[in-house]
Amino acid sequence: MKNEQESSRRRFLSDVGMAIAATQAGEVGRASEQEAGGGRPGQAHSEDLASTIDFRYAPLRQQTAICFPDDVHKSLVGEIGDLRLGHPGAGTSAGIDGFRTVAEFSLLGMEKDGRAGQRIEAPGVPIVRTRLDRAGATIEITSFASREPGEGRVDNVLVEIRPRSARQVEAIPAVWLQTSGQIGTRPAGAGSAVIAQEEAERVVFVSGTPLSPPAQQGEVLTFRHGAATAEKPLQLFLRFPAEGQSAEALQAGLAGPQKLIENARTFWKQWKPFGGDIGWRLPSRYEAFLVACARNIQQAREVKNGHLTFQVGPTVYRGLWVVDGNFILEAARYLGYDREAQQGLETTWARQEAEGGVFASGGREHWKDTGIALFSLVRQAELAQDYGYFKEMQPNVLRAIGFLRSLRDRAKAGGSPNGRYGLLAPGFADGGVGGVRSEFTNTLWVLAGLKATLATAAQLKLAGFEEARVFHAELRDALVSAARQEMTRHPAGFAYLPMVAKEDSIWSEADPWDRPRPQAAQWALSHAIYPGQVFEPGDPVVQGHIRLMQESTREDVPAETGWLWHDGLWNYNAGFVAEVYLWAGLTGWARRTFHGFLNHATPTYCWREEQPIKNTFLSSYVGDMPHNWASAECIRYLRHMLVLEDGASLRLLAGIGGPEFSAGEPVEIQDSPTRFGRVGLSIEAAKGGDLHVKFKRAAGSAPSRVVLPARIGRDLQFKAAQGAATRVESDRILVDAEARAWEADFVRAR
Repeated sequence: MKNEQESSRRRFLSDVGMAIAATQAGEVGRASEQEAGGGRPGQAHSEDLASTIDFRYAPLRQQTAICFPDDVHKSLVGEIGDLRLGHPGAGTSAGIDGFRTVAEFSLLGMEKDGRAGQRIEAPGVPIVRTRLDRAGATIEITSFASREPGEGRVDNVLVEIRPRSARQVEAIPAVWLQTSGQIGTRPAGAGSAVIAQEEAERVVFVSGTPLSPPAQQGEVLTFRHGAATAEKPLQLFLRFPAEGQSAEALQAGLAGPQKLIENARTFWKQWKPFGGDIGWRLPSRYEAFLVACARNIQQAREVKNGHLTFQVGPTVYRGLWVVDGNFILEAARYLGYDREAQQGLETTWARQEAEGGVFASGGREHWKDTGIALFSLVRQAELAQDYGYFKEMQPNVLRAIGFLRSLRDRAKAGGSPNGRYGLLAPGFADGGVGGVRSEFTNTLWVLAGLKATLATAAQLKLAGFEEARVFHAELRDALVSAARQEMTRHPAGFAYLPMVAKEDSIWSEADPWDRPRPQAAQWALSHAIYPGQVFEPGDPVVQGHIRLMQESTREDVPAETGWLWHDGLWNYNAGFVAEVYLWAGLTGWARRTFHGFLNHATPTYCWREEQPIKNTFLSSYVGDMPHNWASAECIRYLRHMLVLEDGASLRLLAGIGGPEFSAGEPVEIQDSPTRFGRVGLSIEAAKGGDLHVKFKRAAGSAPSRVVLPARIGRDLQFKAAQGAATRVESDRILVDAEARAWEADFVRAR
């Protein structure tokens, strides 16, 4: 075990430098990528994933979860190894730094610590290792959660000081502690306990090393001095009780930090990212993100009031958001968490009020949440291949649609642009535009929800939806009319649909600095395009949106699309846009944008909601971290680049090409749920770099079309299929949609 631990440490030291460094048309038959992209760089067939995914845009302010799945104690580690505990969560006045306790670990002396890097042991093992550098020594901080029998939940920090040369160094470890209550200290066994005096005495942490006098100087706690050599580092082990345990209850564990680390490692190695018969094999760079994102989602999840809740994050977004939840629940199905996803869906619908509206943390004027709840209900039924709950919820569905219709009627009685157009009442746009305004995001999402609901009701031959169909048609016509009048000319020479009506006062602010960017709040339009499929591919609204996203691209992702209007990035918004590109057949733009999204993650595989562009002096940080809508977007794209549901069509290998196959790693997805039944797909490299594809589909309604690309990358061409008839249509191969199992070969041009 000692050799394994030393090997792991050496890998950390060698890897940490790298960690800190950080045109094809598809099934939908759009214009070529060259035309849509204006000649901007998109394809990268000659590059491999290691060179294109390197965390080059990782935020400088970071935090990583170390807690267990469904853990109520959402413990986080910051970018310098600091432990962040006890954030009060969503619905409070606390900001992103509003933790009850923050502890930083360092040494005395005149130097500042230099950040040398941070990583986790493995994508599925959130034991966080941070390295700080001084001129003559390194500080290695290992942070992990434990849940030992008879002891309860504890957060643990092991600090190890090593000289950077062969000589011995003397050092005094120190902890900078901020916590609620007056800090005090007392002996505890051979070490010390630090307490906070609030309404009652609370143990903040215990250590196996005694504090040295004067133990406390303001917020700085110092420990007994010691000698460190390369062979025997100076160690400080601290334990933070998460459940109010006494100092005495944690004493036994102080003697064996390595045993506790090994127990934590064993738990996470036995943890499974997938459920049921789901299986994934992806190129290693992608697979690391997939596993880590599955872990992120489970760590943020929690049972609240008897309902399993897929929460967005561990701090300011520790709660239920309907739109975030829609995509997190879809990702959960892709991971095989079927039972949990159903519980999450029921949690969403438990927020429906008597009038019919569904409201959660988005607020009262987030009318779209009701439309999104409808969309989620349909999508979960499709993926489960079970429409029993949809049928059971028909009264709730009709009440929800009645509520939405009342919003339209209420708007018509007023004098707003929304009312004149026949859209939903003015509401909260979100995604960079605040306040109640005449905006289009709510109507767009409601149209997506209505379209999905009515199609499912027709498929099931359910009665009672006649008025809903009339409402949908009227609302759709109203949006088309509004879009025709609201389309705006961009300075780059194309027309696009802003998400706020032209006559809104936000566009005429005296200082242009205070006006939103054209791309602000476009998130809902991305969703309406895909997965909502409210518009046809060639619709001017779609084409304008694509051009707007391309025009706003910086650091390989759309910029200034959210609350940071000036040199800021809404990270997972890139996931929405990558999906639009993928659906539109712009595979180069899709890959570039998705890789840009991955490169804005940290080397511990998580994202901040919004962050500044590098080297700006204008922007800050917004939102939670790890943000699990981001985790869900990563999972969704990885599934869709292999298996993409495009209405009644099933598109395979729509977003995978040269970079993904450059290392010759196998690619496979097993038992993945779709609206056509569960699908299996595997791609293996054959002799000479050729590819062999295997496909199978379980029982379910057959798609109208099954589509393969005629070419993968620059030099892999479709050769033949076995077990199904095929025909060539332009740049794609149509495979007999009734065939449930077949194989195909792609050969490299020679």
